[in-house]
Amino acid sequence: MELSWLMKLRIAAAAAIGVVLIGILAWPIVTPSELVDVVRTGPIMINDIVILVILAFLAGFIAYFVSWPYGREIGILAAPSGLAILAVRSDSMATLMQLSPTVAHRQALLADLKWESIFWLVVVAAGFAGVLLGQKIRPGLKPNEAKDKSNSKSGKFLNEIIALVGSVLIAQFCIRVFAQDVRIGSVIAQPPVGQIVFAVLVSFGLAAFAVKKFLNVNYIWPTIASAFVTGFAISIYVKQVQYLVQHWPAVFFSNAVVSILPVQMVAFGTLGSIAGYWMAIRYGYWRKNEIE
Repeated sequence: MELSWLMKLRIAAAAAIGVVLIGILAWPIVTPSELVDVVRTGPIMINDIVILVILAFLAGFIAYFVSWPYGREIGILAAPSGLAILAVRSDSMATLMQLSPTVAHRQALLADLKWESIFWLVVVAAGFAGVLLGQKIRPGLKPNEAKDKSNSKSGKFLNEIIALVGSVLIAQFCIRVFAQDVRIGSVIAQPPVGQIVFAVLVSFGLAAFAVKKFLNVNYIWPTIASAFVTGFAISIYVKQVQYLVQHWPAVFFSNAVVSILPVQMVAFGTLGSIAGYWMAIRYGYWRKNEIE
């Protein structure tokens, strides 16, 4: 079940569309501050937010036709790929902490960041919406997937809730394991961006693999979970802010998850979720043929 060179080309083209429309064209929109290049929603004007959402929609819509007849499966990569470029180019969470030296300032910052991931999830959803519109205009093909028809609606709903909660917990645990840098006692220094990319991709990939294999749900639920991981971690971390301000430099955190910007969490969480889902399908295909 290897990807053909043509399929790889479609994937690269879909990702490239997101990189151009969001990762490059939207960069001046998401970094309006002259002080730092941190990608966050706080300084962005409402009209710029609308432009960013429209760009994500266009990225998904164009990527659908570029990757047709598998646009539904491949076109969804456009928006998170564009966000991934913004996430890599952005300054770190430590930069924001250094600009918020007091307990009050840092608590206010964390309150602003707590649910910012939901906005970035909306950007991803706009890209998905563009793909769905493209599918309505020109339906394409879908890879065959084994569907479990034995589940009732209530059973399916329960699986989706378990998948959402489970993905949050799995990602939280794995990111704390994989997002490593200098550790001194109970605190850890700001991980470099490469370590963050690796940690978030792998963590959500494992979460998506697990929920597909054991609950037979798709990547949507781990993707949604990426918007809640940051908020969950900050809810715990904010109680420790006073101690950290008094005893540690701003580049140290008690929880590695908090050192990851919301845009980084959603961008790489979405890409990891999609990859983990298809890895689970590929694993199931391999197991089935191995047994036969």
